[in-house]
Amino acid sequence: MSQTPVIRALRARAVNVPIRRPLATATGAVTHGPLVLVDLDTDAGITGVGYVVTQGGYAVKPLALLIEGLGEFVQGDPLAPFAVEQKLRRRMTLVGVQGLAMLALAAIDTACWDAAAKAAGLPLARLLGGVPRSIPAYNSNGLGIMGPERAAAQAVELLEHGFKAIKVRLGYPTVAQDLAAVRAVRGAVGDAVALMSDYNQALLPPEAESRARALDGEGLAWIEEPVRFDDYAGCARVAAAVATPIQIGENCWDVHDMRKAVDAGASDYFMPDLGKIGGVSGWLRAAALAAPVGLPLSTHLYPEVSAHLMCVTPTAHWLEHMDWADGILAEPLEIRDGHALVPERPGNGMRWNEAAVAKYLA
Repeated sequence: MSQTPVIRALRARAVNVPIRRPLATATGAVTHGPLVLVDLDTDAGITGVGYVVTQGGYAVKPLALLIEGLGEFVQGDPLAPFAVEQKLRRRMTLVGVQGLAMLALAAIDTACWDAAAKAAGLPLARLLGGVPRSIPAYNSNGLGIMGPERAAAQAVELLEHGFKAIKVRLGYPTVAQDLAAVRAVRGAVGDAVALMSDYNQALLPPEAESRARALDGEGLAWIEEPVRFDDYAGCARVAAAVATPIQIGENCWDVHDMRKAVDAGASDYFMPDLGKIGGVSGWLRAAALAAPVGLPLSTHLYPEVSAHLMCVTPTAHWLEHMDWADGILAEPLEIRDGHALVPERPGNGMRWNEAAVAKYLA
């Protein structure tokens, strides 16, 4: 029986990668992808990789230092993702496993699972007991707060690679402007394209309920984060008042937050974020929590790894395609006919473009 590889070293690098389509939302604008890349080396010559998104360039360097600090605790440990995760969680008991601490844990966990899959000679989806397949994806790049005319033009651009689903950001000063943007996009892409919407937590519950009611007749696939993410009662109020499905989850930390949302009936759908839910290990717990109650799970960011996880998610719904990491990847995730193609390469399929990484170091 082959010996389990041992973790030898862990490196973290902070990068700020330009985004092809800068994104303006109701709560802020994003022009670069602030990422921290992780390389986990083993004594078997296998390197596992992963990355996390900080949403703010000011946090990438502190997060990289935190990841490397935590990495020192597992040097010399067997490459056993769950055991590594539990050891790090115990180390962080007094700090609390959320915020940058959770992102650091998720980054290391993702790299551990990549290395474990490579050691087994299997794509991550197969290591987890699934079969790599094509995953329905929606194009979430761009289509921010930009006015009806520009939104309509960009919506057509987002249908490249055969996408049949896209997402528009809302939260304009008035509901009339929200409606104008939705109708302009719908008019440009037609009724056959699924259209998601996202308020990015911009509204208070009464206004959210009012605007959601106004949008009820627009054929939206969902209304995302109409209120503050952890106002589960407010989310539930909106969900109960309208016919359009309500989507939340990207800002919930760990399955403990997810459990609160599920218990409150806060949404019709849920979309864990790989970094905030706790990496691959955290996602598996989220999928197990969603399955018994039939809660459809979509993804947030991280399409390269999330596509593998959708292959083992019983209630898999939509993959969010964001190209923020494409600029530093040697082989970006392939999209064909609106589906993400889960690669058969061992691991999660990611390799760094080292020249690009050097160029975008923070």
